[in-house]
Amino acid sequence: MEWLETSTENCPVQLTLGVVGEKWTLLILRDAFNGVRRFDDFRRHIGLSEAVLSDRLRKLTAAGILRATPYQQPGSRARNEYRVTRKGWDLWPVLVALKQWGEAHLGDEPSPVLDLRHEGCGAPIRVVAECEQGHTALTPGEAVARPGPGARMRANQPTRDVRGA
Repeated sequence: MEWLETSTENCPVQLTLGVVGEKWTLLILRDAFNGVRRFDDFRRHIGLSEAVLSDRLRKLTAAGILRATPYQQPGSRARNEYRVTRKGWDLWPVLVALKQWGEAHLGDEPSPVLDLRHEGCGAPIRVVAECEQGHTALTPGEAVARPGPGARMRANQPTRDVRGA
């Protein structure tokens, strides 16, 4: 089976984008990874409407990426703080990779807007692809992509007539 013959219905990239593929969702995650917890702080920092923010927070919570934790300040009504879950933290390298790509290809600033460094040694953090055997900083030319065990045949795939080939 070739890649173009596979169904994309169960593609993990497509499924992930269905959950986090909206601009505002990624910006909410960026802020949550950097310590923003409260609705008004998200709204003020990102600059989106209450309706959109409520919708995105509801979706991220339903997907198990954020967890809503009630809090109440004296004299105020109960509200929620939003905390990143373990499942959510698994998306952190994705945001770091987007930051890295943006700095390399879109940024006009001479230095990073957000300076991510390893707390232990102070070196800048970067995302690299590696294999499970420990070979790091692989290039796309070093990767072989082929349909995996979970690949399904595309529906209505025309059959190829190989008699004259």
